[in-house]
Amino acid sequence: MDTSPSHRPVEGVDKVSIDGFAGELSHDHPGFNDQAYRERRAQIAKLAGGYRSGDPLPHAPYTKEEHDVWRIVTTELGVKHAQYATAETLKGKQRLGLPTDHVPQLDEVNSLLTPLTGFRYEPVPGLVGPRDFYGRLGDGVFMSTQYIRHASAPRYTPEPDVIHEVIGHGLKMASDEYARLYRAFGEATNRCTSDDAVRFLSRVFWFTMEFGVHWEGDELKCYGAGLLSSFGEIEQFRGVDVRPLDIRQMGTRTYDITVYQDVLFAADSYAHLEDEIERLVDGYDDDKYARMVA
Repeated sequence: MDTSPSHRPVEGVDKVSIDGFAGELSHDHPGFNDQAYRERRAQIAKLAGGYRSGDPLPHAPYTKEEHDVWRIVTTELGVKHAQYATAETLKGKQRLGLPTDHVPQLDEVNSLLTPLTGFRYEPVPGLVGPRDFYGRLGDGVFMSTQYIRHASAPRYTPEPDVIHEVIGHGLKMASDEYARLYRAFGEATNRCTSDDAVRFLSRVFWFTMEFGVHWEGDELKCYGAGLLSSFGEIEQFRGVDVRPLDIRQMGTRTYDITVYQDVLFAADSYAHLEDEIERLVDGYDDDKYARMVA
């Protein structure tokens, strides 16, 4: 799949629950033995690490090979999205109009995205804490990595790369409908003081905005960023254990972020998804969380 940290956490550790890293790669990472790739990753992480909100966005020094990876992946995903993505995702994709011939810098993405829904990207060197990541969504800010997956494994990356961040999430943040859900998760996070309450929200986010699916008529379609950014996993999601959407189950379920997901939760429709998320985040705080899990 496309959303796991480089240091391979144990099963059940949530996305963005580990502090940001400076480009270290695990021994089984596709780019571990590529010294030039590792050095470029470290350089990109260093640029992002020096960024402060309001500064000009740093430009990542992508190579021709990395632009080729973007072209390969966007071409493959274009076919898969037409077949598997939800109608609202495809609407956002058309509105955003990402380039297909090069890896866009984050300020280029912002020039396309911000006029649509107000969302903007800001760079980070790696994974950040859940309060920061989800809380900034409430301000219309998506904290994004800038490095790109290794050329030897375009179907897969063991951490969230710029393809996951910009294609997986960007297509949805270009949709007025999905953008409201992103903001709602952020606003709910900012009302919480309990780490457990934030963790519950983060897990619901995982099974919706990261790996969400819902029915459109008699077809199961995907809108989760982890599926939308992986032309390997997007081909397989209909064959896993697909369960009815259940907020309490999603919020209390652990998962392994280093493998393709084997359990997904499907809403009956987009309207059903929206109703359930809005019911969750409406007045969500520590007390509401405690009542939900009692």
